[in-house]
Amino acid sequence: MAELRGPDSSEDMKRRRLGDEAVFPETVDVNIRQLDPIPAPRSFIKELPLGVQQANLVLKSRQAVRDVLNGQDDRLLVVVGPCSIHDPKAAKDYAQRLAAIANKLSDRLVIVMRVYFEKPRTTVGWKGLINDPDLDGTYDIRKGMWLARRTLLDVLTAGVPAATEWLDPITPQYLSDAVSWGAIGARNTESQVHRELASGLSMPVGFKNSTDGNIKAAADSCFAAASEHHFLSINLDGHVIAAETRGNPDCHLILRGSSHGPNYDAASVRDAIEALAHSQASGPSLHGLIIDAAHGNSGKDEMVEAEVVEQIAARLAAGETGISGIMMESFIESGNQPPAPLEQLVYGKSVTDPCIPWDRTEELLHTLADAMHTRRTNIR
Repeated sequence: MAELRGPDSSEDMKRRRLGDEAVFPETVDVNIRQLDPIPAPRSFIKELPLGVQQANLVLKSRQAVRDVLNGQDDRLLVVVGPCSIHDPKAAKDYAQRLAAIANKLSDRLVIVMRVYFEKPRTTVGWKGLINDPDLDGTYDIRKGMWLARRTLLDVLTAGVPAATEWLDPITPQYLSDAVSWGAIGARNTESQVHRELASGLSMPVGFKNSTDGNIKAAADSCFAAASEHHFLSINLDGHVIAAETRGNPDCHLILRGSSHGPNYDAASVRDAIEALAHSQASGPSLHGLIIDAAHGNSGKDEMVEAEVVEQIAARLAAGETGISGIMMESFIESGNQPPAPLEQLVYGKSVTDPCIPWDRTEELLHTLADAMHTRRTNIR
């Protein structure tokens, strides 16, 4: 009889024999080396709960984002922050810096910090703080999930709402109560699992165009996620459930460039808006879209990314419509570095895509705010 490692396995517990209660165990978990138990979401939430002020910030900022996306608020949504979080201390530092400028510019910009814990990989590589928090291949996912939740609370305590990309369908049960805006990445925009997931999330969710530049897939996702769905999931106690969602009315398109080049220019924006108008997507899709200045729109070059932001600001100042928000990858230091244990890394420097440094970020945020002021003045 084959031996398998079950969900209670650990270093201090021997392998358990399934015995006669198992049915054909040699056909189960053939390629699984180990299954380590993780506490249910409720355990993490009870240990690291949202405070009253933090919860109020989440609720208030979610509504502000909705109002911008639906054309009821003339400010610009700015989702800005590190490509990924690898150092909770540096993330807290960045959040405190961002909070100061966000307060000054709040009459023109709705600023939300990128707090990304999961990174999709084209092949293989470091998959984010949750997956490998020590950046050393030990994959302590329990520790990673705890650090992710604590980091979100630190960001909220600093006074900044948080944004993240949803990759694993289980992760939101641990973190979503502390998130004000979510994204579904280019690789998953056609995924039924992620459309179902977005349909039940409590915050606005942006779908990126596909890596080949396909807009229709993202528009279809906005429509699908606005519909009700029924699917398998887990609840806060970790029990498998049949989830029934109402649908998320606040899904929208993100232009992130593609393998063929950028798509942030005015003509591409007009074409995307027209495509949305002819699609079944509704809600925010009737008013505009978000431009991701990184990724395919900058060739993953932080200097080019800053130039993209400046170009978009100039277009906003000139009165261009249809742009509800912008995304920027920014950290304390410029560029990026290979993943490694924290003590070997430059503090505040990305371990995934290159990021715009803080001093340049601050300039760009003021540039965007000035552009919104000019547009607002010209309209009046």
